[in-house]
Amino acid sequence: MAMSTAGQTANARGAAVATVIDILRQRFGERLQTSAALCAQHGHTTTWMKTEAPDAVVFPESTEEVAEIVRICADHLVPVIAFGTGTSLEGHVNAPHGGISVDMSRMDRIIAVHAEDLDVVIEAGVTRKALNDYLRDTGLFFPIDPGADASLGGMASTRASGTNAVRYGTMKDTVLGVTAVMPNGEIVRTARRAKKSAAGYDLTRLMVGAEGTLGIITELTLRLAGIPEAIAGGVCPFPDIESACNAVIMTIQSGIPVARIELLDELTVKACNAYSKLDLNVAPTLFVEFHGSEPGVAEQSERFGEIAAEFGGGPFDWATRAEDRSRLWQARHDAYYASLALRPGAKGFSTDVCVPISRLAECVAETAADIEEHGLLAPIVGHVGDGNFHTVVLVDMENENEVAEAEAYVSRLALRAIAMDGTCTGEHGIGQGKMKYLAAELGTGVDVMKAIKRAIDPDNIMNPGKIFTV
Repeated sequence: MAMSTAGQTANARGAAVATVIDILRQRFGERLQTSAALCAQHGHTTTWMKTEAPDAVVFPESTEEVAEIVRICADHLVPVIAFGTGTSLEGHVNAPHGGISVDMSRMDRIIAVHAEDLDVVIEAGVTRKALNDYLRDTGLFFPIDPGADASLGGMASTRASGTNAVRYGTMKDTVLGVTAVMPNGEIVRTARRAKKSAAGYDLTRLMVGAEGTLGIITELTLRLAGIPEAIAGGVCPFPDIESACNAVIMTIQSGIPVARIELLDELTVKACNAYSKLDLNVAPTLFVEFHGSEPGVAEQSERFGEIAAEFGGGPFDWATRAEDRSRLWQARHDAYYASLALRPGAKGFSTDVCVPISRLAECVAETAADIEEHGLLAPIVGHVGDGNFHTVVLVDMENENEVAEAEAYVSRLALRAIAMDGTCTGEHGIGQGKMKYLAAELGTGVDVMKAIKRAIDPDNIMNPGKIFTV
């Protein structure tokens, strides 16, 4: 077998990259760019990790062009890194071995809407907001909302989630099938449009969450949902963060079909008030939303209010107008930027974990105590209906002691979640940032992943240096 991309000498790698860039420039003209600024942008991550830029960026406009790019790179053992919108949080788009970034932004066509079947076929560069704008008049919507207006190909690759996941699931639940370009340049379709299938290996699930290490997703068939007849929501403060978590646990265990239930700790509420011009009580707070029929939503809301009161929550402030709900949820999605404003000049060291719902209150309380004990500035927010929560540690990246303390905290948090039979990442993915925790979480399961990677991508050209090392 030929030497893998990671095993090339610097001179051989440089020569191979130069050859690939020359071939791609002849083929794609101005759609192949090598400017330092553009390359740095395509290695940029929205968190604390150092940027590792690719050698060039190419902008394909079809699955066939992606396949051509991959074949050229494969022939010369040059890495290929798929790029969506660059909103991932664990270094997924970095290029530690250099290579070619394949920017999918021009592959943004909505191919077919099958309203009667509640599904849609799209290209990977379509963003979630663009899709929902397109669907607005059909009575359908795509419910997965990670906050950022991410590309749907990127969301599938990182197995994204969001505020609606407690009711509608995550990307693994909504992707019916994909078209992908494999490391040898072959084009593979993983499934048809049927809502279920028992036909062989589940190749769709294999590609969803693979972070571009097995191939590049170019098209997706997605499950849609009907826009609810009625929506009700609002905010409910609690005396402490543990009471808020216990109210969430009781709500889920009672079978109330809540659509969204989000936790903001006291510091996050303070930040959102300032950043998004809200006037919420500065206390641990749940943002909730119910979808369904008018009677169903009324019943669900009443029952939630009773549960919240049992744990000292209230008063419940209903957002009855659609624009008020939109403002609240936009504030929730902007919580990261609101948190950054708490310490101007600091970098947001963002991380997430997920635990079984029964351990949620315990895990969040221990994490809050950890933050206080070590004097960190780290707001907590969470998609707590799934047992998933996030913290953003605000760090002066020029201060080595602060960076080391933040890294130690992230490690304690990840291992705490794993010890509670949870995961080191509920939705951010592994990328580069969480590789060190995967073996602790899955043990020999990582060896199976490596075997799959070697079988499909023996030369390790597809987004190398992510999830694990080979």
